[in-house]
Amino acid sequence: MRIGVDVGTVRIGIAASDPDGMMAFPVTTVTRGDGDVDQVAAIVSEREAARVYVGLPRKLSGQDGASAAFAHDFASALAERCAAVVRLVDERFSTATAQHAMRQAGRNSRQQRQVIDQAAAVVILESALDIERQGNLDKVTYEPTLKGNDD
Repeated sequence: MRIGVDVGTVRIGIAASDPDGMMAFPVTTVTRGDGDVDQVAAIVSEREAARVYVGLPRKLSGQDGASAAFAHDFASALAERCAAVVRLVDERFSTATAQHAMRQAGRNSRQQRQVIDQAAAVVILESALDIERQGNLDKVTYEPTLKGNDD
């Protein structure tokens, strides 16, 4: 089982895979703030996930975007609180892809607001699962820097 995480400034979208890592589906949305990392760690533990993919917002140039610091900090804190391997994965187009899919399904922006973070997490996880199947995971994911490891 794998978990995908879309870290936003207000909400965190969570998605999970089936046990074989073939499909991704939305799970829940966690509100950002005190205890958010612990809530996500509890979901990871409850689902016995082996890997967690946290979306890393990057610019088209490949440089970290403005929200990348949130993703790095969140991934580091999550890695300290759970037994799963936590990896950062490029999520340049996850929210745009999720919004497009939801518009195609007939959902307006007001309807999207409640689930867009989950849908973006699904896109992140599906991308990571595809990369896993291709055997290129180490080329496109990044280990978070754990706090306190300044060696």
